[in-house]
This record gives sequence, C-alpha cells and structure tokens, in this order.
Amino acid sequence: MPTIDDHDERIAAAIAEQQALRQRVVLRDAFGELRLVAGVDAGFEQDGAVIRAAVVVLRFPELTPVDYALVRQPVTFPYVPGLLAFREAPAIMTALDRLRMPPDLVICDGHGIAHPRRCGIACHIGVLLDLPTIGCAKQRLIGRFTPPVPERGACSSLSDGHEQIGWVLRTRADAQPVFVSPGHRVSLDRAPELVMACTTRFRLPETTRFAHRLASHGQLPLV
Repeated sequence: MPTIDDHDERIAAAIAEQQALRQRVVLRDAFGELRLVAGVDAGFEQDGAVIRAAVVVLRFPELTPVDYALVRQPVTFPYVPGLLAFREAPAIMTALDRLRMPPDLVICDGHGIAHPRRCGIACHIGVLLDLPTIGCAKQRLIGRFTPPVPERGACSSLSDGHEQIGWVLRTRADAQPVFVSPGHRVSLDRAPELVMACTTRFRLPETTRFAHRLASHGQLPLV
C-alpha cells in the first residue's frame, strides 16, 4: 500500500520532470500550413478511478470533424493542482496515437506556459509528442490581468511578475474570457489568433467543444 513518503516522492519526481520539460518548450511558430486542428479533453468514470480521454480532429478552417479517438484507462496519478498533466496526459497521448489523421495543431483544455513552472498540460503533451500545442483554459491558474473589453476578439495580457505568460481572450462578446497560452512550437503572439480561428459563436473553440462532448458523453456534437 502506498505510503505518505511514496506520495511525496512521486510529487517531487513529477515537479522535477516538469522543470526538465520546461527547458525543451519552443515558443516560436514552428509549424507549416494548418489543415487539421485537434481538441483534447478528459472525463472520469467510476468515482475518478478511470479516465476517459478524447481527441477530435477538425478540418481547418472549415472546423468540421474528420477523425476522433476515445481511450479509457485506469488513473495512475492523484489529483494535485499544477500537476494535471501527469493525471490526464498519458491517456490523451494514447488517444492521439490512435488517430488515422494526425493533427497539425492541438488545442488543449488546460494551460500552456501560464503555469507556476511554465509547463502546463499543453507544454507537456507538445514536448513529448513534438506537436504544436496551445492551452485554452476556462479558468486562470496563475497570473494577473485587466479584463479585456466586452467585444469578441478582445484580449489583454496575462502576467506573472514582469513576465507575460499568456492572454485573457474574449471569444464571445459579453461572455467570460478564456485563458490562452502557447504550449509548444507556437509563439505567444500567435496563440490567441489561432484560438479565435477555431472559435465560432460559442465561448469555447470548436476543438474543445467537440472533444468535451466526446469525453463527457461518448458522442460527437450534432451542431
């Protein structure tokens, strides 16, 4: 049976791995023409014992689904704030590996560099799979900001100290903003533009909406 010491050692090892992965994050646009974009999300079953990871690939810029994968597997890491990737990323990466049509860009329901150690789940997946990734989260993890004006496409800087770590993006007029930050092989300046290109009339980008519906209900949205 795991002990408190075992738990603490796992947490320390995960933090050390994040700090190592952070050194490999590329914050420049290192991708070609975008033809396929993907969203990833995860849900849980059996009181959190099983993770259900979904990835949906959309044709870009039409944003119509062309491929998807859904993976269920046991959860092997506890819920620890700031270490979401170790709980969700293994199943998500398995789902990405099962695609017939690999994406050119992945938008994660979580953070990129807008993270205490500058290595959120978008960075984690992007570095390990060498994929361009962006984090688009519904809530802030860290940082301070001035709310953007209530117009679609408006954004303001998300900062930690003197460092800009992302953007607060208003994807829909008068709706709550989302928190956007690059994960890997995407620049800070380009990240909000790409999220907006994947967003229609809803608050969340289509990539996230499709993936969330698949992860939560096992089906793709009809609209």
